[in-house]
Amino acid sequence: MIKVLLCGCNGSMGKVVTDLVNEESQMNIVAGIDKNKNNQYNYPIFSSFDECNIESDVIIDFSHHSMTSDLIDYCVKSKTPAVICTTGLEDTVIEKINSASKEVSLFRSGNMSLGVNLIMDLAKKAAKILKDNFDIEIIEKHHNKKVDAPSGTAYMIADSINEELSNSKDFTFGRHGRSSKRQKSEIGIHAVRGGTIVGEHSVIYAGPDEIIEIKHSAMSKKVFASGAISAAKFLITKEKGLYNMDDILK
Repeated sequence: MIKVLLCGCNGSMGKVVTDLVNEESQMNIVAGIDKNKNNQYNYPIFSSFDECNIESDVIIDFSHHSMTSDLIDYCVKSKTPAVICTTGLEDTVIEKINSASKEVSLFRSGNMSLGVNLIMDLAKKAAKILKDNFDIEIIEKHHNKKVDAPSGTAYMIADSINEELSNSKDFTFGRHGRSSKRQKSEIGIHAVRGGTIVGEHSVIYAGPDEIIEIKHSAMSKKVFASGAISAAKFLITKEKGLYNMDDILK
């Protein structure tokens, strides 16, 4: 039985993960971490990692980015692998994750959906072919409660395209107040927030007299929770290091 510690258990994604893990025959949530200790599950909840006294095989993290640094400290101290699904991380925290992966196995992805990671691959292939004559714009849409903007997934897509193009592009976040025309070196990134949109990402290639669009829409949060569970099963079989969705897809 795989013992899971769920960080951010009382959040919206924590509830979805709990429901899906309850359907698993070889996985069980043994404890949760959440600043809101309102206990609505059949497992104990702690407000911090310092309070947690229950051992686990792997951590699934869908918490706020303010908790990620403490999560990494706990992982290193307890040698517990973690699937980090939280977005909006600062560069210093990302560096901390990279350093910690030399001591414990960690999995980090800005988006846990298989479909999103597939469109990233398609976006790279399209950019390689269309790079000379097409402008690239990324539009992401999420619900009105999402805090970080642009989304971690939008950054992932933009970074993967830029890497394919030898990091020759500059990111432009919206164009309010700009009085100059669009530069060929730009990748435009735009964020929309409203309603209950689960997650939608579009990559637009606008060229002479034609437009190509690659798009992914998440219809429910289950796609992200399912991906995190798959990542947890994958991670506990691995040695220390930093992994992502590409490793699962391969």
